[in-house]
Amino acid sequence: MAGMAALQGAMGALSISAPGAAASTSAFWGNPLATYSAAPSGVRFMVKTSPIEMRLQRWERKKCKPNSLPMLHKMHVRVGDTVQVIAGREKGKVGEVVRLYKHNSTVIVKDLNLKSKHKKGTDEEPGEIIMIEGPIHSSNMMLYSKEKNVTSRVGHKILEDGTKVRYLKKTGEVIDSVDNWVKVFKEGESE
Repeated sequence: MAGMAALQGAMGALSISAPGAAASTSAFWGNPLATYSAAPSGVRFMVKTSPIEMRLQRWERKKCKPNSLPMLHKMHVRVGDTVQVIAGREKGKVGEVVRLYKHNSTVIVKDLNLKSKHKKGTDEEPGEIIMIEGPIHSSNMMLYSKEKNVTSRVGHKILEDGTKVRYLKKTGEVIDSVDNWVKVFKEGESE
């Protein structure tokens, strides 16, 4: 007990002074510390913000914004687009985009890149092996025109009524139309 009292007395005697503050500062124990004074004229403080590394998976690190939210990448494909895979095991196959993962620029395409998942059994249901769609990186696919059966890069233009739409550069076909969006939203609500 005597040792603890001596330690508290020694810590109470310590004081921490802020740069530019007067000699009378508050104690370390109990009282709040003195605030920093304003910077002297002619001195500029630079605050350098760097992306924080967030831990989403054990084996991979994702860049984050200073508010700890993951950086989301802009992608040239959206849900409901028809795409053709241009690289990888599924090269040449055509499918529809079902889901986007913007933090790592991957896309799930319906009935492509199928992987087997071993589902554990319970008392009511036996275990089984099911096939699920795996993600494909967005750089390995291009938008596809069903009418002319060609792949094309995407372009952006503003129509006469002021709406900004995406179109296929090879064919000039407009991708973003009201009918497509209504169809995508109805399918999303039904699931």
